[in-house]
Amino acid sequence: MSTRDRTGPGDSRPDAVDPDSAPPARTGLLVVAGVLLVIPVVALMWVSSYSRVEPKLGAFPFFIWYQFLWVFLTSAFTYTAYRIVLVARPHRPMRRDGDRRTEERA
Repeated sequence: MSTRDRTGPGDSRPDAVDPDSAPPARTGLLVVAGVLLVIPVVALMWVSSYSRVEPKLGAFPFFIWYQFLWVFLTSAFTYTAYRIVLVARPHRPMRRDGDRRTEERA
């Protein structure tokens, strides 16, 4: 592989990507994602908020259907947090010729 094919800091091509520089993460969005992941944990560990029979949903007491509802809510919160993290930490394009740092060490 020639040095011309490698992309580096001194490369002036418009499509050149410096592999050592990644855009900074947006910490505000990462905090929002973290809060979304903590909400189900707190909601299910606070047992006194749902340890009752009424209101029933059909034959199911509140204790059962509340926990079952959180199965779906937790998956929605997790997916939303994942999407937020993708926005908060911009993608750094992969190199076609592999990681230059490991090539230089070899």
